[in-house]
Amino acid sequence: MKAKHFLPAATALAATIFVSGNLVIQHVLSGARVDFTENNLYTLSKGTKDTLASVAEPVEVTFVYTRGVGQEYPAVRAYAARVRELLESYRSQSGGQVIVHEIDPSPFSEAEDEALAAGITAVGTNGTDPLYFGIIGRNAVDDQRVIPFLAPEREVTLEYDLTRMVARLDDPDPPRVGILSSLPGMTAPGGEGGYTLLADITKSFDVVRISDEFQSLPEDLDVLFVAHPPELSARQEWLIDQYILRHGRAVIMVDPAAKTAMGGGMLGASRDHPRSDLGALGKAWGVTLSEDAVADAANALPVPVDTGNGRMEELAHPLFIGAHAADMNANDLVTADLTRNVNFGAPGALLAGILPDGEVFSPLISTGPSPSYIDAREAVRDMTPGDVLKSYKTSPLPLVLAARLSGSLTTAFPAGAPTLDEPADPGLAELARAEAANALPHISRSETNAEIVLIADVDVLADDFYIIPGRDVVVADNGALVLNAIDALSGGGELSRLRSRAPSLRPMTRIDRMRENAEAKYFRQQAELESRLATAQSRLEELQDISATDGFFSGDLEADLSQDERAELAKLRADIVELRERLRSIERDYRRDIDRLEGMLKLINIWGGPLLIGLIGLLVWRRQTFREGRGT
Repeated sequence: MKAKHFLPAATALAATIFVSGNLVIQHVLSGARVDFTENNLYTLSKGTKDTLASVAEPVEVTFVYTRGVGQEYPAVRAYAARVRELLESYRSQSGGQVIVHEIDPSPFSEAEDEALAAGITAVGTNGTDPLYFGIIGRNAVDDQRVIPFLAPEREVTLEYDLTRMVARLDDPDPPRVGILSSLPGMTAPGGEGGYTLLADITKSFDVVRISDEFQSLPEDLDVLFVAHPPELSARQEWLIDQYILRHGRAVIMVDPAAKTAMGGGMLGASRDHPRSDLGALGKAWGVTLSEDAVADAANALPVPVDTGNGRMEELAHPLFIGAHAADMNANDLVTADLTRNVNFGAPGALLAGILPDGEVFSPLISTGPSPSYIDAREAVRDMTPGDVLKSYKTSPLPLVLAARLSGSLTTAFPAGAPTLDEPADPGLAELARAEAANALPHISRSETNAEIVLIADVDVLADDFYIIPGRDVVVADNGALVLNAIDALSGGGELSRLRSRAPSLRPMTRIDRMRENAEAKYFRQQAELESRLATAQSRLEELQDISATDGFFSGDLEADLSQDERAELAKLRADIVELRERLRSIERDYRRDIDRLEGMLKLINIWGGPLLIGLIGLLVWRRQTFREGRGT
């Protein structure tokens, strides 16, 4: 080969090898990746891998995304890329059993008809076209599950939602959960209009509503969920006792001071003293609920408090407890992967006495080291943080707010089934007798080892304890705690690990800290100015009252003021002028440090790369020149 043809041929061969190699590697290593992110954001969890490996029949997942509209919103565009990458990982990990498609439902297209028919939400935008951003899942027998809208703020549950969808399409029969509750937010039909948590439970499980007047429990329940139950008869307690002895799976939430039971919340107070407890069952198990509520000054949550004169101020309130991950059991599936606070409102404490043989009581969530009991009748009302601290008497040890009770249990009714309390209505009485006649025979010990999750608070269920109102942003793991408990007891414990995955959006902590410091300084000065202005206005009115004499009407406002009062008024005016000037100065300085940092980052990003390459080139040139000099 001639020398002049060698370079073009070598270049063409190298390009061919490079392109071919990329195509081969892309096909062979399509699912391979190395995850260097802080929280392994792009690594599938063990629960997801196990689920995908066990898929028996093909599952078709269709990603619905309006690319043209989504490109106009950076958060949606970034989240869409995250969803697309995650779906590709599912396809690769499942060995082809998860089939992934993507459609772009442009207006009046067949793709838009498919999205609307499946129930994908059309979200209005600033433009003329709506945004479609959801997922449709189908199995081989045309069962369908839908995520109507992939809200970026719910990214922490993305992997859980997708894995749950695949698992439910592969095995369409979800676990059955029976709910017994007196809370309005937990009794809404179909979950509509109730708590967000009830809607989440309804999405993941087959929910069976248990009437307050129940005379039997469904035998095919996988988990019994009791949350602030109504006043139970002895017969009803016996039915729960027998269900647990036979099936052994229950989540029980009770509360000595349930603010939400009467319509109160973090900001509202109740008129009465709503209380629920473990009753005869707790006595048989050796576990009771404290008579008093629990306060924890170390983990007090900031809540809006009326400080008088119609002013609301956020103050740390010891009755509203934010339990940290450090106070949770890291070895139990229910709490092991919770990373955020679980927020409680005037909870009780679970007290374990002498447990019968075969039982194990394991704390799941505890208070800080120095909690206090507070009278439940006062705690359920609108106590201020100051009132709580006046009644605060430190306990020597942390108190248990949630626990798991496991092992072999003994019946709370050794004498057998209580007599039936027949309703007054003849028809209902006849139905009750028929149900009682079909009841299973009484048993005295567990047929199945029990796994019971006990939580000493029901306020954790309410939206305003863990969701920002109006924004639907989850800020605490209240919902994850309850869903984890139901999942773990119904056999889906591995999936509970997916609910608290960290979001892919990483905050710029230094800028956030600078902004918070600037805002704190700004608002502190603003509050000081407002206070001074109010004082000045009040004092000015007093001085005007003094001046309402001949001197006032003659035009001399200070005619009847003493020398000290005139000096005070002049100083007050001078202070106001000074504070206004300081406020203007702070407003100018508010973004100065942030803008300086932003400019430095732009300088590094724009010029850092070229300068570094130029420096390397200069060093290489210098080295070659040095070698040539030595060679000559």
